[in-house]
Amino acid sequence: MRRIKMIGLDLDGTLLNTKKELTEYTKEILTRAIESGVTILTATGRPYTGIPEELREFPGMRYALTSNGARIIDREKMKDTEEKGVLTEHLLPLEDAKKALEILRKYDTLQEVYFDGQGYAEADKLEEVQRYHHSPHMQEYVRKSRICVSELDEIIAQENRAMDKVQGLFADMKEREQAWQELKQFDSLELVGSLKYNIEINAAGVNKGKGLLELGEILGISREEIMAFGDGDNDIAMLREVGFGVAMQNADEEVKAVADYVTGSNDEDGVAKAIARFVLGETVQ
Repeated sequence: MRRIKMIGLDLDGTLLNTKKELTEYTKEILTRAIESGVTILTATGRPYTGIPEELREFPGMRYALTSNGARIIDREKMKDTEEKGVLTEHLLPLEDAKKALEILRKYDTLQEVYFDGQGYAEADKLEEVQRYHHSPHMQEYVRKSRICVSELDEIIAQENRAMDKVQGLFADMKEREQAWQELKQFDSLELVGSLKYNIEINAAGVNKGKGLLELGEILGISREEIMAFGDGDNDIAMLREVGFGVAMQNADEEVKAVADYVTGSNDEDGVAKAIARFVLGETVQ
């Protein structure tokens, strides 16, 4: 049994099954790990409001790494309206965000901006969300979690400050590749594409792995005592950085290649089974 004090959990394709559900077995294992003293948190590309309420309110799950590490939220500080629960933040400068959006707008994309853990998207694009998200479960998630605006420029002008992240969802994969080539020319941008048909844009150097190590340093937890789970390319840095990286069976091959262990798929309680085995010391079928 490994000495694990903290576990970072990606959501889509990892902790949540295909239907975007948290199974009863997984909830049981998470609860038991938390009760044993392990710090467990979501480590997601989603904004804070995009994390399912069940996980935002999960007993004992105090922290949440969001927007690929742009923000780490401390739930115990959420009532402090000045801090809004923010423990750390590494935001995308306004001018870099505008530069990225200018490129995304050249293509058939649904664009999103995240401020303070909330995602915003244009109403006309959300009405056609099925053009950009083919999974009905992802469509439902986006409709429920984004605030509709007539123009993104309006909310950007209203806020007039750095933001968590920018995202573009593409209807055409050739256009996605062209946009990626344009965006990667800018050293100030960090690019990942966890859904294969999207591009997530953070400030340079921001990733989930650095976020987990930063939180570990705050909490007095070493790299070797941190475990993380993931399936997409925005999880690669995280699995490399932590002491014990676990890829899902449904993960991309490049994700599996950097992992220390490959567990079952997200539809087979892969996360729960690996925690039961390596953290709780149980025999798992």
